[in-house]
Amino acid sequence: MPDRAARSSFSGASSPAKRVVITGIGAITPIGSGRDGLWQGVRAGHSAAKRITRFDPSEFRSQVAAEIEDFEAADWMDARKARRIDRFSQLAIAASRQALADAALSAQQIAGCSAIYLGSALGGIAFAEEQHRRYITNGFHAVEPRLALSVFGGAGATNVAMEFGLCGPTIGNANSCASGLIAIGEAFRLIRAGGFEVALAGGVEAPLAPLAFGAFTRIGVLTTLNEPPEGACRPFDRGRDGFLMGEGAGVLMLEELHHALRRGARPYAEVLGYGTTNDAYHMTAPLPDGCEAAHAITLALDDARLAPCEVDYVNAHATGTRLGDAAESRAIRLAFGEHADRLPVSATKALHGHALGASPAIETAITALALDRGWLPPTANLDEPDPDCRVVHVNPMGEERRIDIAVKNAFGFGGINASLVLSRWQE
Repeated sequence: MPDRAARSSFSGASSPAKRVVITGIGAITPIGSGRDGLWQGVRAGHSAAKRITRFDPSEFRSQVAAEIEDFEAADWMDARKARRIDRFSQLAIAASRQALADAALSAQQIAGCSAIYLGSALGGIAFAEEQHRRYITNGFHAVEPRLALSVFGGAGATNVAMEFGLCGPTIGNANSCASGLIAIGEAFRLIRAGGFEVALAGGVEAPLAPLAFGAFTRIGVLTTLNEPPEGACRPFDRGRDGFLMGEGAGVLMLEELHHALRRGARPYAEVLGYGTTNDAYHMTAPLPDGCEAAHAITLALDDARLAPCEVDYVNAHATGTRLGDAAESRAIRLAFGEHADRLPVSATKALHGHALGASPAIETAITALALDRGWLPPTANLDEPDPDCRVVHVNPMGEERRIDIAVKNAFGFGGINASLVLSRWQE
């Protein structure tokens, strides 16, 4: 067991040479697509949870998920290209195209100065399952030749690179449910260090297939509150029993500040700091006292050169699991001290589900929009707050409030912790 007593708060970053802003948002989610569709879905407050339709879930205790119902890959790329790649890569390209368009940038404009950082817990696993069924039923020659090119975690990022002709660093990470936030954080570091001026960064996940879903059911992390489906996911609530699996993609355009201002872009938010740690404790259970999750928050604040009392809002990871929500609540109290008694916290997974590695990227987009538009989203289905989750909850109807500084948390299997600090954009 590592010594957790004497820990440096040094984040590894020197004095920032560059400032990094968010100038574009791409999102394909069960509650809406694009910047405006995502925000409208959050404001509406209706859960996308329903009984699974992609496969028969009757053999599983958990039978609900958040599915994207209106995605047509051919709307976002050449139809022949769409047929050659799986849903995971389709979502990556679609959300990246949205982020480019929202930032008012063309691929030609950024071809020589851009990077791609995308995270995913499971990559092309759903397509792999489909091909395995073909193999078992009809033999080797029934399997699609593109299988080997679709299942690896970097397939989403590399397909984006080829779609838009972007030849810079192309990184796909597989850091579980923290993947999307780690992708954003590492892209932020790259731009801040002066390596590149622009990056498409975020997370993509298409995990809704029977074996993948069943594996999560098997380890007891999915909700079994099947009726009514919209009440299944209950972050911070006394009645929570697991998370609602979902699918989706969130991709942000990160841009060096002067590059953005020279072309007249108006940022949604600025990225100020990033920190990551590991519990070094258990593959599925978080460290109960939350100390390493708190350390990730502290590292991010140190990186941003901010005191805990300067933070106005926390967008929590909060998936609706018994252990996870309680540990994150303790981490927030450890990191923020007395300020935690005044610091509003909320989570949005009850609406769009938990799309594993994509979730923190989708939620970073929501946090940037909350900063930009001055409205804090509530935590849906929070009917009876659990006393073991001692945080200040946002009003159930949401709150019109100007916030200047926000922290976004993400935690994953294997004890992976990551936090990002964002600020409201000010001229």
